[in-house]
Amino acid sequence: MRRRTGHSSRPQLPRSPRGIIVFVVLTALVVWRLGPSLAPNPPDPTPPGAASADLGAGPHRVERVVDGDTLLLENKARVRLIGVDAPESVKPNSPVEPFGAEAAEFTRQWIAAAGGQVMLEFDREPKDRYDRYLAYVWVDRRMLNEEILRAGLATALTQYPYSEDLKHRFLAAQSEAQAAGRGIWSRTAPTR
Repeated sequence: MRRRTGHSSRPQLPRSPRGIIVFVVLTALVVWRLGPSLAPNPPDPTPPGAASADLGAGPHRVERVVDGDTLLLENKARVRLIGVDAPESVKPNSPVEPFGAEAAEFTRQWIAAAGGQVMLEFDREPKDRYDRYLAYVWVDRRMLNEEILRAGLATALTQYPYSEDLKHRFLAAQSEAQAAGRGIWSRTAPTR
C-alpha cells in the first residue's frame, strides 16, 4: 500500500475568513467579467409551444420604457420582464419607490444603446393578469432581466412558473448585487 506524501493535485480552498472573502470576491469578479461572453445567444424564433407566438420574437422597436421592468412596444403591446421586480416609479396613487427612477433610467439606457430594438423570448406563461406579455428581453445579445438584477435595481421573483435554470441565474445576479452593495442593496435592507 502506498503512503501519501502530503501533496495533492487538487487545489486547496482557503480556510481563513480573509481567504474565503478574497476567494468569493475573485470568483465574483471572474463571473462578472466573463458573464456576457458566457451568456447564451438570444433566440431567433419564438420557442416552440410558446403561447405568445402572436407577438413573435422580434426584433421589436420599443416605443417607451414604462418603468424598470415594463416596456411598451411600437405595436402597443406591453411587455413585462419575467422574473424581476423593479421598484415602482409610475404606479397610480403610489409614491415613487426608492431606486424606482434609477431602475427606469437603467432600462431606458439599455434600450437606447440598442437603437430601441429588442428581441423577446417567452416561457411558460404568455401573459400576466394585467394582459402584459411576459418575456426575457434581449438587448444586443445580453438579457435585460439579468442585467437589471446585477445592477441592484430589481429583485428576483422565483415564485412564478418559469425556467429553473434562469431562476438560478437571476438569484446569482441578485446575490452579486447584494454582495457589492449596488442599488437597492446599498442600504442595510431593501425598502420594499
